[in-house]
Amino acid sequence: MDIQQLLYFRTLAETEHMTQSAEKLLISQSALSRSIARLEDELGVPLFERQGRAIHLNAYGVIFLRRVEKIIQEYVEAKQEIQDLIQPHTGTISLGFLHTLSTNIIPDMISQFRDSYPETHFRLSQGASHVMLEQLYNGQIDLCFIAPNEKDDQVGWMKLWEEELFAVVPKNHRLAKKKSITLEELKYEPIIHLKKGYSLRETVEGLFLDAGLTPKITFEGDEADTVAGLVAAELGVSVLPDLKGINKSKIIQIPISRPHCFRMIGIAWLESRYMSPITKTFKKFVTDQYISSGW
Repeated sequence: MDIQQLLYFRTLAETEHMTQSAEKLLISQSALSRSIARLEDELGVPLFERQGRAIHLNAYGVIFLRRVEKIIQEYVEAKQEIQDLIQPHTGTISLGFLHTLSTNIIPDMISQFRDSYPETHFRLSQGASHVMLEQLYNGQIDLCFIAPNEKDDQVGWMKLWEEELFAVVPKNHRLAKKKSITLEELKYEPIIHLKKGYSLRETVEGLFLDAGLTPKITFEGDEADTVAGLVAAELGVSVLPDLKGINKSKIIQIPISRPHCFRMIGIAWLESRYMSPITKTFKKFVTDQYISSGW
């Protein structure tokens, strides 16, 4: 039994299709069949149920696949650790972040880090907090910048900064000329916001709830700039952080005097997963910058 056999088995278990697996692995079907047959002989049990051309994992295969996934993950991490020892200041950092942080905060952060570590590469992913957490669990990203997650001992999270939230209204709205407003002044307004599942949506709904108000959500979007565009079209108002880099010619951001409206942003990582030296260096760089000056 070797790692190649395990990789072949995992691929076939995922596709349950001999031709697709062989094409994906760039080998012949006969070579794949021989590899699986040798593996089954060594284990002393069949791993698949074969019915004509159809192939499905059986009970033995399901149990074996769980172990194989762990073995392959350990193998990949072991290879990475060795490479990191050879070149500790290079590598790729897979970084996830909220859509609303993409216009200046994340680019500035990466630019400053690459001034000191120019051979570092970044693989970037944007999405909602729950999507970032899922990618963190799956090993698709190393770190992510998100709002606080529900208590989870597997996920480490450190607060970095707070973002003020503003009432965002159309330029010709009745509240547009006010220097500040209270959240209660929005209670009868049609609210445009992100879809359910986004942490910013949950934060804003929580602010309304704490104030004894129920927001009238009339439109929902996947991105904050889409929400701002709907506000500009005079379809309603919203509560958003300061969105840099978007056209504000048709909207007005108004500070909310009561209650204090803000959201927290922090850096998250999976406690149990191996973290490369360059990823650790970046994490320390970010937290040190926040402690000394913030962003």
